[in-house]
Amino acid sequence: MYLGLDLGTSGLRGILMDEAGVVISEAEAAITTSNPKPGWSEQSPLDWVAACEKVIGNLRSSNNKEFCALKGIGLSGHMHGATLLDGEGNALRPCILWNDTRSADEAKKLDQYPEMRKISGNIVFPGFTAPKLEWVRSHEPDIFSKTAKVLLPKDYLRLWLTGEYVSEMSDSAGTSWLDVNARTWSNTALELSNMRLDQMPRLLEGSESSGELRPELRQEWGLSEPVIVAGGAGDNAAAACGIGCINEGDGFLSLGTSGVLLVARESCSPAPETAVHSFCHAVPNRWIQMGVILSATNSLNWLSRNVGQPVRRLASDLPQNITGPSSITFLPYLSGERTPHNDSAIRGAFMGIDVATEQADLTQSVMEGVAYAMRDCLEALKNTGTQPSNLLAVGGGARSRYWLETLATVLNTPLTLPKGSEIGAAKGAARLAVCAANRSSPADVMTPPEQQETIKPIRGLADVYETGYHRYTQYYSALSPLAAR
Repeated sequence: MYLGLDLGTSGLRGILMDEAGVVISEAEAAITTSNPKPGWSEQSPLDWVAACEKVIGNLRSSNNKEFCALKGIGLSGHMHGATLLDGEGNALRPCILWNDTRSADEAKKLDQYPEMRKISGNIVFPGFTAPKLEWVRSHEPDIFSKTAKVLLPKDYLRLWLTGEYVSEMSDSAGTSWLDVNARTWSNTALELSNMRLDQMPRLLEGSESSGELRPELRQEWGLSEPVIVAGGAGDNAAAACGIGCINEGDGFLSLGTSGVLLVARESCSPAPETAVHSFCHAVPNRWIQMGVILSATNSLNWLSRNVGQPVRRLASDLPQNITGPSSITFLPYLSGERTPHNDSAIRGAFMGIDVATEQADLTQSVMEGVAYAMRDCLEALKNTGTQPSNLLAVGGGARSRYWLETLATVLNTPLTLPKGSEIGAAKGAARLAVCAANRSSPADVMTPPEQQETIKPIRGLADVYETGYHRYTQYYSALSPLAAR
């Protein structure tokens, strides 16, 4: 048996999977995010451990016999988080998360060094790890001076599981400290951001072993044999492993808290000027390129919270099939935006509302705004010289056929739904565990899923949605100068 653990922004999910890839059991535990100031987003690392203990307890109680056959563990997690530890491995402060924008000024300063983009292959975004440490250096100097190690969120869980300070290429590529082509820490990038190599964890590939489960946990969990803990992956690379997206041109569209349009590459060809993320994949000799928006399903969650209706109710107010775009345009910049704008100051807006606007109109415009933002990502990917040969649709938002039809039509690209509900980062993490525990080839383990159906663009509506998209881009151009004031 193999355990895949996916540390998400809102909770931790665990799946127990056999060697054939069949998911035997799954469990989840919620995690609370703190927003002490506008633009700030933090979590306690101890809450991650508590969530993991809860998930493990539920998996053991429901399938103890299978759990006792555990051979490997794989880890996935939300990227870019800054988890600062002292010399004893204790957290010095709450982790600063990926969607925290406090370090915009520090990111801008680091990005002015030409070497940073050249080495990391990316713009230094405010959400990345390096500018967060620069913010801590400026605003919390006592904590900065005590920082012995910096770990990404999933790697803090690994420290608890194994006692080892280890990370892997895909997650580390989102720090701005990794040379994405050479797949190693860059002394130059570290020095430019006032960090040291000894503060970094040891690096390996996500499909390699990072160590064994601590004897104390083996005993507590009732395991008699050693358990390998794989390097794992950042959440998007893990999701790519989960759906077999490792070869050139394979791609997926993920509608989770954030929105991601990802394409696998067999070469490292960054284009930071496009604001497309160019990261290492979780398997050797592979890379990924991604367009990323910060608020996908989170935009619908925001609407749900403010109108006092659950997301499911909001979605049910819309018809099964699209008939044309709303007259209202929603800009989903609730936390700023990454691709293609790299704009931490821009904020969301409804444009075109009037006295006749109803709740369903707002829901429709939110879904369309996210679709237009994903179109921005597709155009940015095209500007890097790459385009997905096929796109699978995954994530919580992919449950809405209305949203999928909107996306397919706005992108003018068919979206394929994978069969089964267990596709995702947790399965990718479990697959990496199979590779690490058995020294299996990723190509043999990370096969594509069966296809359920393909959602095709509605050709008769392509022109009107194209007009809606161009209106959307004009609204950003008009509002951006105002947001920067």
